[in-house]
Amino acid sequence: MHIQTSFLFDLDGTLVDSVYQHVLAWMEALDAEGVDLSVWRIHRKIGMSGGLFVDQFLRETGLTTTPELLNRLRERHAAAYNRNVHMVKPLPGAKELLAALSEGGIPWAIATSGRLETAKPNLDALGVDPSKNVVITRDMVQYAKPDPDLFLTAAGKLNVPITSCIVVGDSIWDMLAALRCRALGVGLLSGGYGQDELERSGAMRVYEDPKDLLKHLDEVGGRR
Repeated sequence: MHIQTSFLFDLDGTLVDSVYQHVLAWMEALDAEGVDLSVWRIHRKIGMSGGLFVDQFLRETGLTTTPELLNRLRERHAAAYNRNVHMVKPLPGAKELLAALSEGGIPWAIATSGRLETAKPNLDALGVDPSKNVVITRDMVQYAKPDPDLFLTAAGKLNVPITSCIVVGDSIWDMLAALRCRALGVGLLSGGYGQDELERSGAMRVYEDPKDLLKHLDEVGGRR
């Protein structure tokens, strides 16, 4: 019996080259609230839920988390990110990869920890229309990565079993979320995490970027 493979993609650092814009936007937002953190510390947590991300930083710096502070930080981050969103481009091969899956009749969806306010420009750059394609954003689930809700919801919208899905992401948070919902994880190096880190977090294969994944699609069950 043939099992149809479906693909669930992270967005930032996986399909669009936006990780470092997010890092700098978070740094600006935190700096405005008097939270002094090095860029590398912020980068290490990109890809997880924004709320969890902020909670961890505030604990590390000894500041008290309040709903008002979280909302201000989220709004400052979104404003800072959207000022520089014109610099964000699809990663090499991203459009071609999604087109190849569609042409081959292979189901796919995008599941991002970002909210629609920051995800929309990136989706536009990819030519992905949420009214025609399955797109799950942070606004649509209770918890984001490393919880598996985003991917479980995406599989549900595709009407496919999560155990037949390949989760493609660039961060350890993607791979941990894939493990927790019993999907297979494929890591990409295009978000700044190393191969060893992705493999230790559960990635069964690691490729450079979407273009490299497209070249090796058959290796992960993407028969067309």
